[in-house]
Amino acid sequence: MDKLFDIVFLEEAFTFLNDLDKKQYEKILYNIRKAQIEPDPDLFKKLNDEIWEFRTLYQGIGYRMLAFWDKTDSGNTLVVSTHGIVKKRNKVPEREIQKAKQLRIMYFKDKEKKI
Repeated sequence: MDKLFDIVFLEEAFTFLNDLDKKQYEKILYNIRKAQIEPDPDLFKKLNDEIWEFRTLYQGIGYRMLAFWDKTDSGNTLVVSTHGIVKKRNKVPEREIQKAKQLRIMYFKDKEKKI
């Protein structure tokens, strides 16, 4: 099956994943791969105009990988994962959304410098 998008992990996202147990890590990656081939709001959900979240529930614990779209390359649509959180409430904390927005701004500034 064709992927809807490719995924890129920023350093903080890698750090979050590496700090998890193997089973948690594998479940999150499984759900991300699944979201890449079929649209499913239970796995990949829009939080606001810029920020989305990959959603994973594993053994009653909610894990979220915040992300944004990079459609600057017409041939390759990317979703960039900024960082992850263990979700303790129904709603993603606003400070985490703001953090993802700041990482998004830095990502595009760095990308612009490389061009």
